[in-house]
Amino acid sequence: MESILKINLEGKTVLLRADINSEVINGKVLMSERIRESSKTIKLLKNKRAKVVVISHQGRPGKKDFTSLKSHAELLNKLVKVKFVPDIYGKTAQKEIKNLKNGEAILLENVRFTKDEFKKGKTKFIKEISKLCDIYVNDAFSVLHRTQASIISFPKYMKSYAGPLLEKEVNALKKIHLKNCLYILGGAKSDDNILLLGKNKVLACGLFGPMCLVAIGKKLGKEEEFMKEKITDYKNSLKRLKIELKKTGKYVNLPIDFGVEMGGKRKNMILSKFPNKFEALDIGDGTQKKYINEIKKAKSIYMKGPAGYYLDKKFLDGTKNILKAISESRAFSLLSGGDLNNAIKMSGISEEKFGHVSLAGGAVIDYLAGKKLPGLEALGFYKTKKVR
Repeated sequence: MESILKINLEGKTVLLRADINSEVINGKVLMSERIRESSKTIKLLKNKRAKVVVISHQGRPGKKDFTSLKSHAELLNKLVKVKFVPDIYGKTAQKEIKNLKNGEAILLENVRFTKDEFKKGKTKFIKEISKLCDIYVNDAFSVLHRTQASIISFPKYMKSYAGPLLEKEVNALKKIHLKNCLYILGGAKSDDNILLLGKNKVLACGLFGPMCLVAIGKKLGKEEEFMKEKITDYKNSLKRLKIELKKTGKYVNLPIDFGVEMGGKRKNMILSKFPNKFEALDIGDGTQKKYINEIKKAKSIYMKGPAGYYLDKKFLDGTKNILKAISESRAFSLLSGGDLNNAIKMSGISEEKFGHVSLAGGAVIDYLAGKKLPGLEALGFYKTKKVR
């Protein structure tokens, strides 16, 4: 897998697969770290006098956040000049690509607007764009676990390279010592967490902590109702988790107490007081001490998702104290997930205190679980095992 950084790009038309997929609230696209980081890559390519064609996606078909990239272009333009083109591979897009001058950049429409993005082979999308561009650069690590056309098909027909963001993510993952890595698994995406259960020591928190307790037979009362609402396909996920914990349960550390809300205030409640009418909104004081002791002994650490309902400052404590312990540890640390990124900011701890804070979620999980990422395979990573 080759890096784009040392390649002479002057006069070359560069197709950049970025990931600027961002949160959409009430129809409004919000500024995100992905947009900020992608703007740096666009700026780098423009400074190399390349003609830059940016492609990306937003949301999934049928979802509320499935929308045009017009707003993304407006947000990008606060950081780097990019022209939005409301077309993917039709005549308008082709004309704009042909008219590009050195040091200019355009952003094409959401690639998921075309069914070709979900097809294999040399579709019209791949054919029309690849013949107009000289080089393909993938800088979207967070979608490398997907098998969509903009990720795996272009490298078959074009000279392809790894972008600086992708390279940074891969190099960080290679620093994780998988055999002795401590996994701190939180958040609400239980299926991702289940993938990582094995012989590594796990600290279960977020919604995953209570879910593990239910999986081994503990009744939690109202918290179980809350999990059914918040966790996708809860019934099947719980079934899978029960099976996995029978095999790997001895490696999984579970919460011994929780932070609950009583009269508008945070109260600590030990596990033996459940089931009850309270939701477990954070890991408790005892659990925090127990987990921090494990962090101090770790040689490398991976944390995914927050430890509790961090959006309410009363229940940020668990996440904040875990993050503080990681930041003070000598172990290499990798942190990932959008909610955890936000929680880091709310905690007031500098990202520089951690080994690497990833913009990706599912791709990191698959990599750590030992799966081959289709996007990396397309770039030849598994042939060379390094970025050169």
